[in-house]
Amino acid sequence: MIVYDLGCPEGHVFEAWFKDSATFEKQARQGKVACPTCGATKVTRGPQATNIATGVSREKQVKAAEQQAEMRQALRELRKTVEDNCEHVGDKFAEEARKIHYGETQARAIYGETTPEEAKALDEEGVPVARLPWIERDDD
Repeated sequence: MIVYDLGCPEGHVFEAWFKDSATFEKQARQGKVACPTCGATKVTRGPQATNIATGVSREKQVKAAEQQAEMRQALRELRKTVEDNCEHVGDKFAEEARKIHYGETQARAIYGETTPEEAKALDEEGVPVARLPWIERDDD
């Protein structure tokens, strides 16, 4: 087994285990290696991580990797549910959420993008919103 330090375009750094370097290359080309923070599948390999005895068994490390994969799958399913059941309003999210909250437009489920400042302002106004981790779909 080889452990690599990987990075994504967003600057997140993480480790992943592979059978060998050819396995990493193949999975990376196929988009099967994803950043656990943002879900980006365009990852690059950094210097190989040093293997240091940590007292954590390989079995626990494998279980943790499996749990991360399960979490990524759950986030993909959440994204699909949102996309299938809500209207995408893009960067007009804060504006549309306010209109719905104040009864200026039809109540409906929406999703889109907003800045952290806009999200904080919505929260302070009492507009009910939730921030979700948005992971890439398998078909992206």
